[in-house]
Amino acid sequence: MLEDVYKTIEKPSKETLFKEKGSKFFGYAFPVLTEDDVKSCLEELKKKHHSARHFCYAYQLGIEKIRFRANDDGEPNNSAGLPIYGQIQSFEVTNILVVSVRYFGGTKLGVGGLISAYKTSAQLTLEASLIIEKTIDIFFLLKFNYDLMNAVQRIVKEKNIEIINQKLEMDCEYTISVRKNDADVILKIFENLYKVKIKKLALI
Repeated sequence: MLEDVYKTIEKPSKETLFKEKGSKFFGYAFPVLTEDDVKSCLEELKKKHHSARHFCYAYQLGIEKIRFRANDDGEPNNSAGLPIYGQIQSFEVTNILVVSVRYFGGTKLGVGGLISAYKTSAQLTLEASLIIEKTIDIFFLLKFNYDLMNAVQRIVKEKNIEIINQKLEMDCEYTISVRKNDADVILKIFENLYKVKIKKLALI
């Protein structure tokens, strides 16, 4: 059976602080679903830490199609964003943004020192985050007449299917959410139910 769960966070982490030779690294993790979410989290942090030098971050979006980015924000190449992204991979989380805000303390850390500091900052932040497991869900649209309502409801109840949305007008429309590993079985059950139309929807 294919793995149909993934790890993410539901709410922002607590602020963490890591100090190295006078430099301070404030760490944050945010749940994000789009690049716009990333942008607004960074804007908030820049208001909060308006005198900080560097806002280094990495994010990963998506469950089956992964998109990610690592940003050094003025630090030497690959000394900040990638070590942060390495921790995202090591904790196996997605739909997440991890930011480390640095206040320079007067002593240069060198590339090796920076890599180690940003990695530690990201690790502390992820350890302070509440990581949860979610199922990968497939969404279907059901269309049927009122006389089939009881039959449809019975399947929904038996198979523990979540109804995301319902529209009851001339006929009935349900948007349902099904665990990926159960999707084929559920599709067949509804296809075999005479006069119920079922259509797979793009991921919401």
